[in-house]
Amino acid sequence: MPIRTETVMGTLVTIQVVQAGDAVDRAIERAFGWFYEIEDRCSRFRERSELMQLTARPGVPVPASPILFEAVRFAWMVAEETDGAFDPAIGRRMAARGFNREHRTGEIARPDGHDENGATYRDLHLDAQRRTITLLRPLTLDLGAVAKGLAIDTAARELMPYRDFAIDAGGDLYVGGSNPQGVPWSVGIRHPRRDGELIDCLRVSNMAVCTSGDYERRTPENDGHHILDPRTGEFPQAVASATVIATGAMLADALATAAFVLGPQDGLDLLARMGVDGLIVTPALERHETAGWHDVA
Repeated sequence: MPIRTETVMGTLVTIQVVQAGDAVDRAIERAFGWFYEIEDRCSRFRERSELMQLTARPGVPVPASPILFEAVRFAWMVAEETDGAFDPAIGRRMAARGFNREHRTGEIARPDGHDENGATYRDLHLDAQRRTITLLRPLTLDLGAVAKGLAIDTAARELMPYRDFAIDAGGDLYVGGSNPQGVPWSVGIRHPRRDGELIDCLRVSNMAVCTSGDYERRTPENDGHHILDPRTGEFPQAVASATVIATGAMLADALATAAFVLGPQDGLDLLARMGVDGLIVTPALERHETAGWHDVA
């Protein structure tokens, strides 16, 4: 049973396929290839990435690759659905809080010099027919909440012919079919306050499970985490972790981030509206679950 782990997109990615063989090994190679390709397209930490080349040309309709266009389009749609509680136009603000280091080299990403105070997703214009993206004002996009999910989903499509597999990208997962014992995969949900413990466990098949937590990445001064409320510029305090189960990782990852920002009640309302299930845990360890959570937990 092939299991392979690599460091990409700032995290450890592990791919496991129950079936073995040369064709499986080649499919795993292609699956990892998508992680590297999407990182190269969508990283705000690399000066030569396609995303940063777009950032350097405000006011100009820039032709985009299918990968970048889909990532930005999806982020824009989630921003619209959440009325800006999720917003990709926060790259400069994230960098200002210390989230500006390239994970492979440790190098500080060079600021682009743009003043983007007040920039929002509404300052993006997407032309689907021409597949161009226009920044209507100088801003830096942060696609961290969608690019990893897009990579997981694209890698999963490479592995679909083998049915039974798991992709784990730093705790964001897609699991297909059954585990080596022939039953749905067991997915543990990390306890947000107790290291090494789980707060819940799911049995999942052909679904993605993604969590956003305030414990994942801290600011250099340790005075905040990596999730910013784009509407206020502050770190949300009402949620410790938000976990979403969905048919795809890009959707689950983005909605977990949005639910974290929105807080327990508005977050659950969003998940219900989008037809997905989730668990939101507060810093006081109060649990807020969608109606269907117990069907998998």
